[in-house]
Amino acid sequence: MKYSDGGWLVKEGFEVSYPAHVYTTRQTKEKLTLFAPFRYTSHKGYSLDGGMMTIEISAPAPNIIGVKAYHHKGVVDRFPKFELNTETVDVEISETEEHYIFTNGKMSLEVAKGEQFHLVFKYEGRILTESKPRGQAYIIDNFGKPHISEQLTIGVGESIYGLGERFTSFVKNGQTVDMWNADGGTGTEQSYKNIPFYVSNNRYGIFVNSSNKVSFEVGSEKVSRVQFSNPGESLEYFVVGGQTIKDVLKNYTNLVGKPGLPPTWSYGLWLSTSFLTDYDEETVNQFVDGMVERDIPLEVFHFDCLWMKEFEWVNFTWDPRMFPDPEGMLSRLKAKGLKICVWINPYVAQKSIMFDEGMEKGYFLKRENGDVWQWDKWQAGQAIVDFTNPEATKWYVDKLEALIDMGVDSFKTDFGERIPTDCVYFDGSDPDYMHNYYTQIYNEVVYQLLERKLGKNEAVLFARSATVGGQKFPVHWGGDNTADYPSMAESLRAGLSFGLSGFGYWSHDIGGFESGCQPDIYKRWTQFGLLSSHSRYHGSWEYKVPWLFGEEAVEVTRKFTKLKLSLMPYLIAESNYTHETGVPMMRAMIIDFEQDLNTHTLDRQYMLGSNLLVAPIFNEEGIVQFYVPNGGTWTNYLTGELYLGGKWYTQKYDYFGLPLLARPNSIIIEGNVNSHAVYDFNKGFTAHWFEPSENIASEASIYNQESELVATLIAINTEGKFQVDLSGDAEGKLMIHIKNKVKTFELTNGSQTFEI
Repeated sequence: MKYSDGGWLVKEGFEVSYPAHVYTTRQTKEKLTLFAPFRYTSHKGYSLDGGMMTIEISAPAPNIIGVKAYHHKGVVDRFPKFELNTETVDVEISETEEHYIFTNGKMSLEVAKGEQFHLVFKYEGRILTESKPRGQAYIIDNFGKPHISEQLTIGVGESIYGLGERFTSFVKNGQTVDMWNADGGTGTEQSYKNIPFYVSNNRYGIFVNSSNKVSFEVGSEKVSRVQFSNPGESLEYFVVGGQTIKDVLKNYTNLVGKPGLPPTWSYGLWLSTSFLTDYDEETVNQFVDGMVERDIPLEVFHFDCLWMKEFEWVNFTWDPRMFPDPEGMLSRLKAKGLKICVWINPYVAQKSIMFDEGMEKGYFLKRENGDVWQWDKWQAGQAIVDFTNPEATKWYVDKLEALIDMGVDSFKTDFGERIPTDCVYFDGSDPDYMHNYYTQIYNEVVYQLLERKLGKNEAVLFARSATVGGQKFPVHWGGDNTADYPSMAESLRAGLSFGLSGFGYWSHDIGGFESGCQPDIYKRWTQFGLLSSHSRYHGSWEYKVPWLFGEEAVEVTRKFTKLKLSLMPYLIAESNYTHETGVPMMRAMIIDFEQDLNTHTLDRQYMLGSNLLVAPIFNEEGIVQFYVPNGGTWTNYLTGELYLGGKWYTQKYDYFGLPLLARPNSIIIEGNVNSHAVYDFNKGFTAHWFEPSENIASEASIYNQESELVATLIAINTEGKFQVDLSGDAEGKLMIHIKNKVKTFELTNGSQTFEI
């Protein structure tokens, strides 16, 4: 919320008060409380007729410092609140002549004594950011509503990232960002997934602990500050430290929850009916059999909205005109080795057979006068399920359970953004706080049902909306993009921002959601889509089966689908790393290469896991400019071409190639199967060791199809002798790629030494 009028004045109609100094403190074993009046109190008499900020400093988890600022503490507590994994942490509170010092591990906060209010956050003595005088503020806006705001410094050359899945510029400096989930497509400032957490290339993160409409001005009101404001009488934020950006993400997800682990099969290719197309069982079989006939492995078939009758979303009943034998159809599809996903949302149309029951039993959001909250957007007279009512949740979940019993394996949990604020919840939740949080309850109840019915690590969603904590219920996709290169690029930007916001896995509609997909962009987007963590063809009015876009599109789809499936041992190892650490599987270059300043603004290339660089092509000419980070010689995984690090390259590719580069000294485990996503990853594999460095060990973890660690491969190059240690249940071969030479060796358990 912008309240300044230039550098000195305040906007007309706004009243702003700033903590002038720390007048006194109160200390406990775990907390330091600051009392900071709005005017300098040099005499006891100045304590009259003035406000004060009460600021509690705490340590919710290792290397994180919490700041909670109150004006009037006695206001009614608002909920819902984000679930946090807080810990009891040993802290040290000390003081010098000039400062109070609060220390949590390697993190510290210095609070100025004296005549000005000033907070300095440090990690291992290195300044991260500061709240300078007149930075923190209590504001009454021009509507008479209270807010608390904070301004934290941005250093010279400092860049800010994250704040959810944002389609605007990757570096957020200069932007104004409101945390308000909206169904705005991929070409606007709006976002389906607003996350009040940002990361700095100065190696820290800021998490604002509120599901309300927090506003961020990232160098856009004060050009050297990030300003954020929360409606009401309090503001809580956490400063997350780390030695690296990876450490920051690990520490942040320790607090808010690690990404869930998607099932192995979810990494295969998903094919959708598309949204508004006409289809029945015959159409579905034509698509599925067409993929088989063209030797394109398909893992998941998705039924979008029109598996139910129009005007009746949702009724959770198959449209008998199109699908007279749904149980038999699903059984026949599953006999072909497919998993099944169906579309749902949390809304119930007035024409749905579920509406009257939900209305009579009080299962929907209500207006203040007791009426069911309804409108005509999306579905005529639709109501919204109130998941704060346990009986409503059970009612909704029971319908889904019947679908699982019928053979459904996953749900596309669409929508969840258009949640009103002029409504009443069963449990008394504040509608302003619930607007962003609603998606969390919606996705959680569906995910937990899948987990209960299908088993742990077998649950997966295809979700569009999210808030803090949504990373625990993967997978999310990027929403309604258009079938052109700018939208393809903005989708990638958003996915990279999303990964820097604590989410581990991400997908997008290959070929674009909206109509107008041409063969060229279909083929280029196919490359990008099948080198993403999760891969799905989907559209609006258009089918997205490859043969509709030409024979070459079929060949491109086949090539990149089989490539991804052959990489399953590598992808599952990286998936487990993401699940354990919170570092995204598909990630911005800066996460792995923050010491290389050239990576700090890169948003048209990314790392798929730790060891594969992907640079999609965003033009009809097939020309791509990409940067190869410092640190050795990289190898094109598809062609064997070598690239010296620390340089930009411009190259032209046909539809069967793109920059897919293996990191120097990396080991990438390739499977011996490319027809299915689920197979024995630890049997018959090939371990590709690329450009081994002298005296620097390389390591690869090998998992089985249940995502259990079964073997470890460690290798080191010592003066041209290549020592390899394979331990665990695994058998395969080793291919050493060095200086345009490739040599293959059989691997056995134990230690072996090879020479080239």
